[in-house]
This record gives sequence, C-alpha cells and structure tokens, in this order.
Amino acid sequence: MKKIAVLGYGVVGSGTVEVFYRNKAALEKKAGDELDIKYILEVRDCPDERYRDKFTKNFDDILNDPEVKVVAEVIGGLKYSYGYVKSALEAGKSVVTSNKELVAAKGAELLKTAREHNVNFFFEASVGGGIPIIRPLNQCLSANEIDEIAGILNGTTNFILTKMIKEGMGFDEALKIAQDLGYAERDPSADVEGHDTCRKICILASLAFGKHVYPDNIHTEGITKITLEDVKYCESMNSVIKLIGFASRRGDEIAVMTCPAVIGEESQLAGVNDVFNAILVRGDATGDVVFYGKGAGKLPTASAVVSDIIIAAKSDHSSKTMHWEDSAQDFIIPYKKLSNRFYVRANADKKTVNDIFGEVRFLSRDGAPESECAFVTGEINEAEFEEKCGRLNVLGSLRVLDY
Repeated sequence: MKKIAVLGYGVVGSGTVEVFYRNKAALEKKAGDELDIKYILEVRDCPDERYRDKFTKNFDDILNDPEVKVVAEVIGGLKYSYGYVKSALEAGKSVVTSNKELVAAKGAELLKTAREHNVNFFFEASVGGGIPIIRPLNQCLSANEIDEIAGILNGTTNFILTKMIKEGMGFDEALKIAQDLGYAERDPSADVEGHDTCRKICILASLAFGKHVYPDNIHTEGITKITLEDVKYCESMNSVIKLIGFASRRGDEIAVMTCPAVIGEESQLAGVNDVFNAILVRGDATGDVVFYGKGAGKLPTASAVVSDIIIAAKSDHSSKTMHWEDSAQDFIIPYKKLSNRFYVRANADKKTVNDIFGEVRFLSRDGAPESECAFVTGEINEAEFEEKCGRLNVLGSLRVLDY
C-alpha cells in the first residue's frame, strides 16, 4: 500500500480528499496498488469528523514517515509551501501541487531537486485547473516544435469581461457579482491585475521552451482600466476583449506578455465566455490545438491533483521529460521591442491622429461625444507607440492580437 499526505484542507484540499475517496476503488486499479491518505496537514481546527484521525498540525509527522510516498501540496502561496515541498522531495517523496505561484517562482529548482532524489514533481493543476494541459504539452505534443501558446487563463477576469460584453455591465458591477458568486476573492488583485495569468503563461512557456521564465520579467497588465466605451468600439469591428497570456518563439528568443487584448470574433478564443478557460497551442506539425474547460473550481482542480497523485504513485523513478533549466532571462525579448497593432481611444480629432500615427482605421460607436476618437493603428513597436501616445490625450488603449 502507498500512503499519501495532503497539505492543506481549504477548497482544493477538501476537494482532493473528496475526489480521492469517491473514486478510490477505480484509482487503485489505475495505480495497480492499494492507496490511502494517511495525513491531512491543517493548522486550523477542523470539524470534519469523517477524517479526524488523519489530521495533523505538524509537518514533521509527514516528513519523517517512510510510509508516505506522495505528498499533495494545496496550501498555495510561497510562505510555507516552498519549504514543505523542497523538504518532501529531499526526503524521497514525490510531490504534486496546484500551486501556480510556487511553480512559476521555483519550478526549475524543484524539478532539479526531484531528479536528484529520483522522485517526481508534478503540477498539472497549476495552470488549467481541470483542463489537461501540462501533460499533453509535455508528452502528446512532444513531436512538435512549439511555436506559440496563447490563452484565456483566468476564469474570474473572463467572467467579468463576459458580463461587460454580453450585458453591458461596468467593471465594478461585474466584479461585485463575481465576488458574490465566489469566483473572485475579497482582494481580487491577483486576478484582475493579471498576476495569475502571468504565472500560468510563465509555467507553460518554461515547459514549452525549456528555460525557466520568471513572472517578474514579464510585462503584465490587467483589466481594471477597460470601460464599456472600449467594449462598444471593439464590437463595431467584430471583436471582443479578452485577458490573454501569450508566449511565442522568435528565433532563439521568446516574446511573453499578459495583457487585455482585442480578439476578432472569428478566433477560437473569442467565444470562450464566463468562467471557462481556453489554451491554444501552435505546433509546427499539428498546427493549432485548443484545450477548453473550467479552469478553476474545487472539483475540477482536485481532479487534476488526484490524477497527478495516481501517476506519481505508479512511478518508480523520476520523469526524464518533465523539466526545464534555470537560466538568465536574456532570451526574453524586452516588451518595448515587440510590435503589434493597437486600439486607441482618445480625446482628439482625426487630423491630429493621422498626423501622429499616419493611416489608421477609425471606429465608431453610438453616443460617442464629438471630442472622442477611436482607431486601430498599423503595426508599430511598443516603444514607438508609447512615444506617439504621449502626444495625445489617450483615454484607453489595447493590443490587437491575431489568434
């Protein structure tokens, strides 16, 4: 029998235990061995009578128990999880996690530690929640040279934008509904400022391109400045606004960014609404492949955690393919050198816009004041765009991306 420890008993932790015991018989068949959860680490007093004999507040109980072969870390953050995970790997225990912040910040180090101790560090749940993406990218698409990954990677922001696009709600009203429904935290900044999406695209880029991409080096923008005026102008050009994380190969370098972007309605990403996520992977052999589903939630995320537990329990050696190297960040193109088309809304007349940007596509919306002007530029690099915007009274701007 192989024993498992679960670190944390919050939303995902309790879901992991629930899914494990609901499907225990089937999971054991898949693992080819008997399985059981021996410990649940939780510092709070927990009233769950069903598992009271499994709770501990002392991580050393888990670390020093040779029966525990797999540890599932679902605490989140870095404060405790990093030390727990590294210690478990060094003790010869495989670790699975849903912790995107941990993987984005420490993935290269922890994967190396796992290899050095002939165990595994798996993190399927860290990017797509219940959407399989890490293992397909690492295994099923391994024959491909991955040229680009782009996706809607945060359900909270996608829900808010859907409310703004479909129902004409303002940002603040849509955010309040997301919080009332439990999609957004009381402090929603990690979601709406783009940090959650940034961590996820960094994980995907690291795996696809083989070098660790750190979130601190990636230009990140959220959705807090988007207005209904922007939504209406984009609608007039048969487009929608989505928060996109993308990473693309440019020779020996890569371009990585998180930003709200204008996406044409013909895009496979444009029709992804509410709390659903979608990840587009562009390979040289397969072309575009899209993974779609609920990117968060108790049971979808728990499903991915438990799947990793089973694979870790079946493995008797460290994965040779699940890794990337730590590196300097000199292979990441500075974002100001990247070129895009841009949507701009400004207080300006058309002549002034043409004098500054040259030929552009002007947009319209019902009820626009005479002083307001919206347009889409030709392709221009970020640094030049910023300089030109400095000569206008810009009310809002977005990148126009072709996916």
